[in-house]
Amino acid sequence: GDWDFWVDWKDRRFWVTVVPIVSVAYPAAAQAFFWEKFRLPFGATLVTLGVLAGEWANRYFNFVGFTYFPINFVWPTILLPMALFLDAMLAISKSYGLTAVVGGLMYGLLMYPANWPLLSAFHVPAEYNGVVMSLADIMGYQYVRTGTPEYIRMIEKGTLRTFGKDVVPVSAFFS
Repeated sequence: GDWDFWVDWKDRRFWVTVVPIVSVAYPAAAQAFFWEKFRLPFGATLVTLGVLAGEWANRYFNFVGFTYFPINFVWPTILLPMALFLDAMLAISKSYGLTAVVGGLMYGLLMYPANWPLLSAFHVPAEYNGVVMSLADIMGYQYVRTGTPEYIRMIEKGTLRTFGKDVVPVSAFFS
């Protein structure tokens, strides 16, 4: 979702809650397949590497190549340390139950510390037009995206007002 796309939306509430819950399904399924069929404990790592390769290609070609966002504004969440721990837990315990409880718990808990070195540079405070805000917030104001308040303010001033000065029904119809 959007919490994984933009640096200014990678926050301490929703990003660390939504992304691990959504991203654990494919590694867990691949881990179960590789363990059941081949007794190889690297299914989660293999799938995570594939997902990350696809995410980097998506971010580079779509966000950088077509819409000209800087790559440090749209980097994907690094999931590899969490997948490695999940696979290591299965290799050590050889138990689906223990891997699900302890490995799944650590999968969620390791996400923020694993991504903090990349994210910390954008939480540095800076003064911008007399207001102190983080660098991520400044980037969010400089690179306006659809769905943000800045973009909605631009639409409010735009040509949608020709439809009878009411934007909500027109926006709802086209969405």
